[in-house]
Amino acid sequence: MGISLYEKVFNRHVVRKDEGTYLLYIDRHLVHEVTSPQAFEGIRISNRNIWRKNSIIAVPDHNVPTTDRTVKIKDPISRIQVETLDKNCEEFNLLQFKMDDRRQGIVHVVGPEQGSTLPGMTIVCGDSHTSTHGAFGAIAMGIGTSEVEHVFATQCLIVNKFKTMRVVVNGDLQYGVTAKDVALDVIGKIGTAGGTGHAIEFTGTTIQSLSMEGRMTLCNMAIEAGSRVGLIGVDNKTIDYIQDKPLAPKGDLWKKAKKDWLGLVSDEDAKFDSEIEIDGSLIEPQVTWGTSPEMVVSITSKVPNPADFSDKTLSSSYQIALKYMNLKPETPINKIAIDKVFIGSCTNSRIEDLRAAASIVGTKKIAKNIKLALVVPGSGLVKLQAESEGLDKIFKNAGFEWREPGCSMCLAMNADKLGPGERCASTSNRNFEGRQGQGGRTHLVSPQMAAAAAIYGKFVDIRELN
Repeated sequence: MGISLYEKVFNRHVVRKDEGTYLLYIDRHLVHEVTSPQAFEGIRISNRNIWRKNSIIAVPDHNVPTTDRTVKIKDPISRIQVETLDKNCEEFNLLQFKMDDRRQGIVHVVGPEQGSTLPGMTIVCGDSHTSTHGAFGAIAMGIGTSEVEHVFATQCLIVNKFKTMRVVVNGDLQYGVTAKDVALDVIGKIGTAGGTGHAIEFTGTTIQSLSMEGRMTLCNMAIEAGSRVGLIGVDNKTIDYIQDKPLAPKGDLWKKAKKDWLGLVSDEDAKFDSEIEIDGSLIEPQVTWGTSPEMVVSITSKVPNPADFSDKTLSSSYQIALKYMNLKPETPINKIAIDKVFIGSCTNSRIEDLRAAASIVGTKKIAKNIKLALVVPGSGLVKLQAESEGLDKIFKNAGFEWREPGCSMCLAMNADKLGPGERCASTSNRNFEGRQGQGGRTHLVSPQMAAAAAIYGKFVDIRELN
């Protein structure tokens, strides 16, 4: 019997099995300023050293300001976390892209960009959206602070083996429908607990047609479907993306690696514990209306009416979400006006995302009711590339603010936040209560949909703008 991609990569990294749990070797450890301080301190207290320093790439991203980098971070907690990462990396002699390094950015953008994310790897980071890196045929997952320390000390992690789920999406996507819409559509269908306990592999002609940026977006959102791991098999697109990246293999090692990587796909007769099929040609631009990514409908739909659902628990959760979001049942999605727009995050801040958003903006201006529209590149290199193409001028001429790289308004750990009651069209990955600021109301959309919302002051069907 054939085996799945997840099992292939997993089996390569098993150090030991003990009564249902596994000791798994970790190839790459990505580190940022939020979950690492206690782990570094634990290493000191136990009088240990870091086992394999060259497996680590560190970058501050959650707390960094996206405005003037020449002044100190104002918030004392944020400043201490960033400065502590600097000191820890210097003490342990670790590769770090500091705040003033042009390679700095969101850790899940920087990793693939530098070629430190490679097929067949096991990758961990103290951040739940580490699943992003699974787009390269890797097992990538978020871990907690104590696990960060464990990987520092041993280069291994104690894990349970996940069940496997295959999500097959076939068909050509409509104009204006993106990987973000595919992700939200999947989550809307299976729910935020649908993938719990499973590693999700995305496959099908729709997935094959996606760029590597699109695949990263899709795997990034796997965590919102309940899975800690999302994967996509390796193909020539994967290889082409990695080639010539700074940390990618070179010479004969590259030839050997490429040959091995192309075998990192699920066998044709592989069996999965769960499987769903979706017609990609039917997916429309998606907009979340509530306080969970599964509370999502298409742009042509209306806000659900809780009274229409016989499940009392579901109906009650919808009522609570609508109250927080200040929305009335059966409100057409294209009638919802917004206050702010955020284009960025580890989900949608790559050059492809910025190009797509800029193509919607063109020579137009943002609507008068928009208080703030932010474009935050995922890294300094993305920012430089966008500026070389003139994308920054398109955004600034329209009234957007063009910022420095970082997590920004995705999670409101820095100065970029929503105020109470403010409604935002966001390209990030979570729309929980207070996620973007206390009392803030978040609607998850694609970069194109966010850009259009900024121009028109409300959600519009971008297919009609073609």
